[in-house]
Formats: sequence, structure tokens, C-alpha cells
Amino acid sequence: MSGARVRWAFDASAAPAGKGFRIRTITLGLPLAALDDLAALDAAASFLAAARARYADAGYEVQTLRLALPPLPELAGEHGLSRMIAPLRRLEEAASAQGLLAGLGPLAVSDAECTDIAGFASDLATATETLCFSLPVADARRGAAPARIAAAGEIITRIAAATPAGEGNFRFAATACCPPGIPFFPAAWHAGPPAFALGIESPPVLASAIADGDRATAPARIAQALEAALAPVAEIAGTLAAETGTAFRGIDSSPAPLLDAGIADIIERLSGAPFGSAGTLAACAAITEGLKRLTIETCGFCGLMLPLLEDPLLARRAAEGRYGVRELLLYSSVCGTGLDTVPLAGDTPARAISALIADMAALALRYDKPLAARLLPVPGKAAGDAVAFDIPFLTDSVALAIP
Repeated sequence: MSGARVRWAFDASAAPAGKGFRIRTITLGLPLAALDDLAALDAAASFLAAARARYADAGYEVQTLRLALPPLPELAGEHGLSRMIAPLRRLEEAASAQGLLAGLGPLAVSDAECTDIAGFASDLATATETLCFSLPVADARRGAAPARIAAAGEIITRIAAATPAGEGNFRFAATACCPPGIPFFPAAWHAGPPAFALGIESPPVLASAIADGDRATAPARIAQALEAALAPVAEIAGTLAAETGTAFRGIDSSPAPLLDAGIADIIERLSGAPFGSAGTLAACAAITEGLKRLTIETCGFCGLMLPLLEDPLLARRAAEGRYGVRELLLYSSVCGTGLDTVPLAGDTPARAISALIADMAALALRYDKPLAARLLPVPGKAAGDAVAFDIPFLTDSVALAIP
């Protein structure tokens, strides 16, 4: 593929500029009429560049600019998915040339659209480099979708086999109860007129708020600190919305971690023990309670993120055997995003992956909240084997087993 490609790896080595935390993403939901609608893409790029400049002028670092698109069946129309690989590759190339990352949203929204969806997803993962996509497996109105749950497991195993070290699965998620407007990939998708949302990398704000490790006062302190930090961010977004006529959906208050801004050390400070020990669930719940108290406009997951491979301490505790998939599922009951960047043994069968996704979906339905599963089986690796990835912001750990 040609063009000035966006690098997946944004620079996380430097300290956050100015404000002590980063804006991970400004995500614009774009109602494309067709995949080759380059005029709409140009307008989106102009809006996002202006938004980044506005935040930069105010002292904020914006890491990425992203586009969230409608479900793929709406764009495919009568042509069907079989003819979509080449147009999607061109879309990715055009977005990358504009400095944007693009997310397709759901590959299917009904069981009838799942025919050979695993083969299409595998082809899409090998034909593109940064394009993200998802498959919804449950929603509050219709409940769980067994056919799509089974398809999601097959998609993950097919992508693992088709891409180096299974890394293509970094761009795919099985989602449950995930509405439009989430700014984080791969769960992001769009419906309705253009609208934008922000995702925040705020672990440093939380770390300062609970420096004394007092779990009883943590929710109030976290809410107070985040409210003070994010209110000016929301104010700028409101001004942008008024000036441009592009709706502002809110800030996803989830404290998205990265290699130099982890969340596990904050959890350990509240629990007083290594992550995975007794007290971890209570510490996770305290942080989530603080996130839910915000009064600013919020959207998306708005919960604690535990992306195993994006947090060095989470990765290390997994390698030490202190927790596994079962514990991560338990923590999802009080957290906000589900099972994220979880490395699995390469020989994990599709039916076991689907069963795990069904459990995640059951939690989402029971607690009426958005959850997702981004699972990375690593070919050739058994449970307990060391794993490493050629994605610069994923750290090393071990492959886990599904019990």
C-alpha cells in the first residue's frame, strides 16, 4: 500500500505535554454515503485537524485522530461483503494519508449477515494494516446472539492463523451492548449525523488523586480530580460543536492506560497487594465508582480499563501467574471494557473462545453496560509460554489458558 501511512505506534515515550495527561483520541463519527466519498473524508480530516490545533493551543497533547463509520452492511449495500476488500483498503490508505485512523464498526448486525463472515474478516485483516472492525454479539433489546458469538470465535481463530503472531486480532473485538459514539477502537462505530467524542489517557490524574491509598475516600477524590481535569476539555469541545455544528457526544472517562501511564499500580495502591490478590476487585470497584460520579458530558465505556498487554505491571502480574482469564472476567463485572488485549494459547479452539465471549456478553446484559473482548491467540504458543509482539505499544507477557 502506498501513501504516508499513519503509524499505529504514537509516541508514548515523552511526558504528557502541559496538562499532565493526554487526550488519547478525538474520534469523529462520520455517516459516509459510500466508501469512496473522498469529499466527506476531506471535510472530516479538516475538522479533526482544527480540533487538534484547538487543544494544542490550550496545552493538551492529542495522540490520535480517528474516524468511526457506520456498520459495514450499510456501506456494502447490494454489493455484499465479497467485493468490499479493495474499497476498504483504499479507504484505509486515504485516511492514513490524511493522518487519520479509521474504524469500520460492526461487520454484521444480524445473524443472516454472518455467512462466511470469518473468511471475510480474515481477508480484511491481511489486506489492511490499521483498519479496525467489530462484531456485536449481544444488545439489551434482543439479548445474546448465539450465531454471532460462534462467528466471533471463528473470526479470532482465523485471523490468528492468517496474521504474524496473530496480531491482526488487535484490530478486532467482539462487542456486547456497545452503542454508537464510543471513541475507542475497535468498539467504535457511528449512527446518525456527524458527531465527535474524546477518549482520555488519565491514569496520572487518578494516581495523584489517591496518592495515600485510602480506598474509602478514593471514589470521591477520583471524581473530584477528573472533574477538574476534564471540565476544560469538555468546554473546548462544546465551543467546537457550537462553531462547527458538529455534535459533541461527550468524553469517555475510562482511564485508558499506556506503557508509561499504567493503571495496575494504582489498583495495587488501593488494594495493598499485587494485582490479582484478594482486594483487587474492591479496588477496581472503587475506581469505577469514582468514574461514574462525573457530571461532565460523558459517553462510551466510562469504566476501568484493564488492557493486559498495554500495561507493563498487568502484563508482569499475569506472567507471575497471579491472575488469569477467569479473574479478568470477574473484574469485568465492576470494570468498564471487558477483556482487552488478552494473549491466549495458540491452540485455543474457536468454541472455547466463543464460550468466553458468551460469558462476557452475559455480564454486559446482566449489568446493562458496554463490554468487549479483544483476544489474541498466539500461534505456536502454549499456555504459560512467553509472548512478544511487533506492535510497539504492546508489552511482553505470557499466553493464558481459557479454563
